[in-house]
Amino acid sequence: MKRPTIIDIAREVGVSKAAVSYALNGRGGVSPETRDRILDVAADLGWRASSAARALSSDRAATVGVVLARSPEVLRTEPFFMQVVAGLEQTLSAHGFSLQLALASDPATELETYRRWWAERRVDGVLLTDLRVQDPRPALLRELRVPAVFFGTERPMAGIPVLWVDEHDIADSAIGHLAALGHRRIGHVQGPEELRHTARRKRELRRAAAEFSGVTLVPDRGDYTESGGVAATARLLDAPEPPTAIIFDNDVMAVASVARAEELGVRVPAELSVLAWDDSMLCRVVRPAITAFSHDVGAAAASAALMLLELIETGVADDSRLQPRKLIARASTAAASG
Repeated sequence: MKRPTIIDIAREVGVSKAAVSYALNGRGGVSPETRDRILDVAADLGWRASSAARALSSDRAATVGVVLARSPEVLRTEPFFMQVVAGLEQTLSAHGFSLQLALASDPATELETYRRWWAERRVDGVLLTDLRVQDPRPALLRELRVPAVFFGTERPMAGIPVLWVDEHDIADSAIGHLAALGHRRIGHVQGPEELRHTARRKRELRRAAAEFSGVTLVPDRGDYTESGGVAATARLLDAPEPPTAIIFDNDVMAVASVARAEELGVRVPAELSVLAWDDSMLCRVVRPAITAFSHDVGAAAASAALMLLELIETGVADDSRLQPRKLIARASTAAASG
């Protein structure tokens, strides 16, 4: 007779494999009622823990690692990362895990951090963001056999579960909103070129613009910082045919350009409409408030954390999709002048 596994128990109870593992190992993360149900089903099925599994469990650090490889200026000003950290910390602590953070100034330092963490058994797994062009991290983590989850990719990844995002509809909403207001020349201030999602957004916005008659997308490069956003905006507005609206790849660049619009010689939204790809408190408190795509970053981080915990506990985790963003129209976008 086949020996029952935690997968069998999870299927019978109707919970995740990680929840079964938490209950069987006496850890937090499940309600008392669910724990009792899992233990009852495990007993009925004749489940017994293997000695190898017990040894593996006792050798754990109960810690998940995250390396933030962004410039200090971006980390100081962009709310996204703090929301990610908050969502991770809340979820991990509820399951008896802690979060270890490290800052890396360059890719080589980040790779060395993963090697050191794993060699010293400081973490049980890692969560990664910002997939890069020619990114060496997936290959390294597969080589080391580190449980890992990638946050925010656009497609599945061999051997590594991902929390993926489809930005096709977001691009359609952004261009559609501005086109409906009469904007036909639309600027796009992009993020760093080494990031995969920069190329993805550029591609999707270009496709969406091509589907609207007479709409032209005018790209420029930013770096997610206040100064980078303002400099890119100034270049776009200094062109012989300046755009009447600009889409920014993050909230910080959009907010900085609105806050310094007078210095740039424009009135928002009378002469220039502004739209941000990411919503945050910054977009809501600046005046005029900025039209942006709202999404619950903390909840997304919590989902990624649960995927990683399941991978650590069971050795497998399914890919999942980020919840779609919703366009929140505010005072920074209005009908094109003239």
